[in-house]
Amino acid sequence: MTPARPRRKVILHHHLFKNAGTSVDELLRACFGSRWVTREFVARANPTPHRREVAEWIRDHPEAVAFSSHTVELPPPDMGQVDILPVIFIRHPIDRIASAYAFERKQGGDGFGSVLARHTTLAGYVEVRLSIARDRQCRNFHLSRFAPMFPATEGTEFERASRAVETLPFVGVVEEFDRSMALLQSLVQDDLPEFVARSVHANVSRDTNAPLEERLERLRAEVGEACYAALLTHNADDLKLHQQALERLRART
Repeated sequence: MTPARPRRKVILHHHLFKNAGTSVDELLRACFGSRWVTREFVARANPTPHRREVAEWIRDHPEAVAFSSHTVELPPPDMGQVDILPVIFIRHPIDRIASAYAFERKQGGDGFGSVLARHTTLAGYVEVRLSIARDRQCRNFHLSRFAPMFPATEGTEFERASRAVETLPFVGVVEEFDRSMALLQSLVQDDLPEFVARSVHANVSRDTNAPLEERLERLRAEVGEACYAALLTHNADDLKLHQQALERLRART
């Protein structure tokens, strides 16, 4: 009898903007070298072709064990003999918005966010982006990335995002990066022993040495009470999602 072929195990990193993605990529590259690969995808209204493209990408790199993309979406494709571990991080949503503004202001690109950030204050950046109905950069950003894990028929956006946080095998928390990496190592150590967790802080856009509460107070003073209240209102569900992810991470470690 021909022995069964061992199942392939891979990491699929969802590199969310300003959610420690560069630090995660740096760690994956350091651990896996050329077996870490990256690619971006064209946005599609229909998730089926997207999942097919992701599956083809993984098949086309049989030696790779870690894949990273800013534009890969949940859920991961079902690939039979390939076990995919989605790696995705969540960050305190208000702190993330301030980091996104700082990054876009200094990066010098010609995209909408960069041009806007260079020509206005943080309060102006927030107000403009909140005025655009489909713009999720400053409005429950994480919900828009976690909810697609389940079909729209299976609950509200928040219900589906919350279910994703509860059921995904790994959801890291930026404020608990080292704890998150330790959990990831425990999940992959049997199949990918080359992965060794360590502290990495790459592509940091603003001072993160100060406690989160202090950073938020500085942000509040910078944008003013009205703008800060609007941020809290438009990110209420993200704040709940972040707390859920934080509690689950701590319970598991």
